[in-house]
Amino acid sequence: MRLLIASPRIKGFFNLLQLCLVTGGLLAGAVPGQAAGSDNAFPLTFDARERLSRPDLSAIIRVRILTTVDFPPFNFADQTGRLSGFNVDLAREICAELEIEAKCQIQALPFDELEKALESGAGEAAMAGIAVTQERRQGFAFSRPYLGVPARFARNLTAKIDGDTAAALAGRPVGVVRGTAHELMLKAFFPNVSATPFDSYDAMLEALKTGKVDAVFSDGLRLPFWVAGEDAAKCCALFDGPYLSEKFLGEGLSVMLRKGDPILVAAFDQALSALSRNGRLQDIYLRYFPNGLY
Repeated sequence: MRLLIASPRIKGFFNLLQLCLVTGGLLAGAVPGQAAGSDNAFPLTFDARERLSRPDLSAIIRVRILTTVDFPPFNFADQTGRLSGFNVDLAREICAELEIEAKCQIQALPFDELEKALESGAGEAAMAGIAVTQERRQGFAFSRPYLGVPARFARNLTAKIDGDTAAALAGRPVGVVRGTAHELMLKAFFPNVSATPFDSYDAMLEALKTGKVDAVFSDGLRLPFWVAGEDAAKCCALFDGPYLSEKFLGEGLSVMLRKGDPILVAAFDQALSALSRNGRLQDIYLRYFPNGLY
């Protein structure tokens, strides 16, 4: 199981990402009262006062960080075939921070092969949006989370919604994918909306586009890409939010490592803490999300 409900379709992604990077206009939402893309738009996941010691990595022969090519903008192969994305750039920065670039290798595998590869010793770590679950914790170790993935609303621009917060959706039909964490979260956080479940993500978006529902509630990564893409035909916009919930959406993005590598787990935590503190983590984040997820 991946952290997100499903990865965005790759078709048309590279043109959209290029537009995003050039204009800085892909993701329009930010925390209410906070400017998109501001210095505070990226929430720190490590205590700035904490100083983690770097373990001795001299005995480490190599560090193979496994990823995929089907999870843009986190992991993908660019138009030249080079591995790219938020996780890929972060993996390279982790290796540089730990001063083990010569020992680091970043390799791409199909998503459903990542766990077996770690278990068999074909890799030391995986960065591919893998959900942290109690079951997985039985067999693997995880770094501290370095990014939380929010849920978002998107609204149809023709709907007459009086207000710019979720309170204005009270009594209105809000689409959500049936049987997902987002459906549970919508009903728990916003009991006054008229939750309207759909059997698929595409069916939900089609209902939003045609005005059968006034808004939808779903993954905070996929919705901004759809809103900015051709399929939406400028029908809709992000609305309020974002919303984070560990209970419903999980702990966020973490590095998954082999259970028997406590030194490497400590090293990844130390590197992530340092990158969070010195701003490099935020730099990478803004490279792929110019206006932020928050």
